[in-house]
Parts: sequence; structure tokens; C-alpha cells
Amino acid sequence: MNLIPAFSDINIDDFRYDLPDDRIAKFPLNQRDSSKLLIYRDKAITESTFKNMVRFLPEDSFLVLNDTKVVQARLIFKKETGALIEIFCLEPVSPTSEIQMAFQQKGSATWKCLVGNARRWKEGSILSTSENIENEFSIRAEKIEKSGEAYLIKLFWEPEALSFSEVLEMAGKVPLPPYLNREAVEADKNTYQTVYARFDGSVAAPTAGLHFTEQVFDALKMKRISHDSLTLHVGAGTFKPVGKAGIAGHEMHNEQFILKRSTLNNLHKNCDKIIAVGTTSVRTLESLYWLGVRLKLNPESAFQIGQTDPYLEEFRTELPVREALAEIMALMDRKGIDFITGSTRLMIIPGYKFRMISGMVTNFHQPGSTLLLLISAWLGDSWKEIYDYALKNDFRFLSYGDSCLFLK
Repeated sequence: MNLIPAFSDINIDDFRYDLPDDRIAKFPLNQRDSSKLLIYRDKAITESTFKNMVRFLPEDSFLVLNDTKVVQARLIFKKETGALIEIFCLEPVSPTSEIQMAFQQKGSATWKCLVGNARRWKEGSILSTSENIENEFSIRAEKIEKSGEAYLIKLFWEPEALSFSEVLEMAGKVPLPPYLNREAVEADKNTYQTVYARFDGSVAAPTAGLHFTEQVFDALKMKRISHDSLTLHVGAGTFKPVGKAGIAGHEMHNEQFILKRSTLNNLHKNCDKIIAVGTTSVRTLESLYWLGVRLKLNPESAFQIGQTDPYLEEFRTELPVREALAEIMALMDRKGIDFITGSTRLMIIPGYKFRMISGMVTNFHQPGSTLLLLISAWLGDSWKEIYDYALKNDFRFLSYGDSCLFLK
């Protein structure tokens, strides 16, 4: 099973551009839907504001949003020496690896974490904090072992009746992207969260959704444009730059997703008019297609997609989208379940053939990032013209920045 040569053919330096620091939006606008909107359709660029997005959507569009909720995943501990140790919770390990169940865990849990200032913290030693004294709350952390670039950390907290979700709510800090280069403020708890966020699990916001307001949803309803949600818990890997090893040497982090049967039915019915809100929705939707293909090949296969799966010879197929989705529906029927969970590490690069979407809403992405590769896969070399236009016309970039609507 040889990989299609596309990976080795791509030079990540071709996907870098000059992004001055003053073009990065360090804070959000006061009104979410007042952000600028760049529209690219039929090789033409126009612009508007996000509150007017509905005017540019095809009348029969079906929007798909990611309703994951950002958790306050950064925990700060202070050693007796005064040294600060930061623990950034990435993914649960035990007693469960299922994210939403992990947030209901009480008393203790082991997580895979990034550790800031790790050399100042000896393995086996325990850090403790009681920064939320008024609630008689405390949390302790034990560094167990190295795990790739991260560590396995066992966390204990009191009162033990608290869920891990409540622990992070009280002691954690908002995990702002590192490129904002600032500490989180109280307002970020609200602004770095979509208005439709429901399920705890992400350490980064699905930022295309930050522009949506109730007024935007009302406008969609007025135009009879329907929408639905899936859940993909966004990992810190979304900020991981592509290193010197290039695309072939880049490791995508595993991200869990959850899909309801009713949503799958809607996707099956509307599969020729899906507009994905955000790259996380794009990757989940495209992963669903390949999961359907995998089930077609082997009904007992694991419900997960690796980063290079679609580029393998065995996955060269023109299976219709509805048939791929029907395979997943059949699996749910066999198991008698109303929702399904899976995971994906899918990397979308130039040359990838999109199966599920007819367009996307997204922000402007970092130079040399896998997100920009995804955008290039959709736009081709036109991404350069679009980003150049945005830089010359005062668009704001990255997580708290302005938005784009890319249509066929």
C-alpha cells in the first residue's frame, strides 16, 4: 500500500506568507457578527460583513457547525521555590479516554498534558495548589512519565465530589492560541466560545463559529436555510506548525468526534449542498466519507481515520457520498445506537478531492499551517490572491480575526 506521492511533492515553504504582528487580531470585536466577510465565488473576490452572510449563501444550503465547547485547559502550579509550572490538558487517558465521559470523572484522573517548565518538576513529585481558597478547593498533580512531546499527569482534587469539568471551571485558564501572545482575560471565557457551544472537550475554539449570533441564525431561518451540528473536540495540534521534516514528517493529533443519527440522516438528505462552518467541520465531514468507504471494505473496521488513509491505494474509490453515509447508518442500525463516536487524524493537502462539502466558512490561517494546506486544497493557488487581498484591505487575521466564505 504505497502512498500517493503528493506528500513528498509538497514544499511547506510554498504555503508561507508574510503576516505582520499588527494584522493578527489580539482581541475580538465588540459585536461578533460585525467582523468583515470575504466572499470568493466564481474566481471573484467581494467583501461584506458577517451579519450579511446569509445573502451570499445558495438558497438550498445546509450549514454544518461544530458545537464543541472550549474548556479552561491550562492549570498553573507554583512550586515552593516560586517556579511556575503550567499543565495544559490535552486528552484523557484513564479511567476513560472518551472525552465527554472524562469531564464527568470525580476525584482523580490521568491526562496526557503538555508541561511548561517541565525541567523544574521532577518525575514522581507532586505539585499542589489551593488558589480557589474561598471554595475550599485544591488540586494536586503527579508527573508519571514522558509520552512523546507530552507527559502523563495524574490529577487529584478535593472535594472529590467535583467533576473534572467543575475543576477546570474553577482552577483553569482559557487556552488562548500561542500566537496571540497575551494572557487570557475574564472576557475570553465568553468571547473564545461560540454561542452554540454545548459539549466540553476542546482546547481550541472552532473559530469560524465565533462570528455567529442569534441574529445570524434568525436571518438563516428567514431564508429557510437549515443547519445542524456535529461535535469534534479540537486538540492543541491545530496550532502545531509543520516542521523541517515537512508534510511527510508532520504528525496530526488524534481528535474525537460524535455524530447523532438525526444529523447523519440530514447529511444523507442534503449531501450535495453542505456548507461546513470551520475547518474542524470540514475534516469531520470528509472523515465520515472515508469511514463509510472503510466500512464498505470491511464492516468490522475500526471507526477511525488516520492522517494518510485517503491517499492509500486501497482507498482509491468513487463511492457515491450517499452510499458511504448509508454504510454508517447501517452500522448504527446493526448496533441499535442513536449516536456514534469516532476519531480522525485526517490531513487534507493540495490534490485532495473533497467529497462532502460545497463550500466553507472559515477564518484566515497561520502561514505554513496544516489549516492553510486544507484551504489550498479547496482553492488551489487562488489562496495567495485571496490572502494578499485581505492583507491589503485591512482584514484581521487568525482566531479572533475576520471571516471568509468560499463557495464552488
